[in-house]
Amino acid sequence: MAKPEDAFRQTGWAGLRARLFHLYFVLRRPMTLGVRGLIHDTASNSVFLIRHTYVPGWQLPGGGVEVGETLAEALARELAEEGNIALTAPPVLKSMHFNRRASRRDHVGFYVIEHFSQTAPKLPDHEIAEAGFFPLDRLPEKTTPATLRRIAEIFDGEQASPYW
Repeated sequence: MAKPEDAFRQTGWAGLRARLFHLYFVLRRPMTLGVRGLIHDTASNSVFLIRHTYVPGWQLPGGGVEVGETLAEALARELAEEGNIALTAPPVLKSMHFNRRASRRDHVGFYVIEHFSQTAPKLPDHEIAEAGFFPLDRLPEKTTPATLRRIAEIFDGEQASPYW
C-alpha cells in the first residue's frame, strides 16, 4: 500500500540532483541542521507556503543552517529569501524533528511566527516556483504530509512527532 509521502518522492533528474546536493552537505557537514517556519497571519487565519522548483509539493519555508549561523539567523535569512518576509519579533521554537526521509543525519528546528512583515509578494525565481498565504481551511492540493503534520500539531493540538 502506497504511503502519502510516496507521491512526493523525488525521481529522475530532480531526485538525482537532490541526492547529489545532499551528498555535498554530508561531505561538508557530518550532520545537517535545518529550520522551517510556520508563518501564521492571525488576521486572515492563513499560513505562508512555498512550492520549490526542484521538489514536489507545497511546504513551509526554510532551509539549511550554515556554519557559524544560529537557527534564528538561518530562519530569518530563509524567510527573506523564500518569501520576502521579515521577522518583527523573535520566532518561537516549537519542536525539533529528525528528518529521516532526507538522510540519517538531518534535523529540523520548527518555528512558529506570528509577528512579521512581508516587504513584497514573492515572485517566482530559480528556487521558488510559487508562494503565498493560504487559509487554514483551504490549503493547496499537494501540501506535503510533513507540512500537514506541523499544521495539525499547532492548530489541532496533535502531539508533536519526533520525525519530520
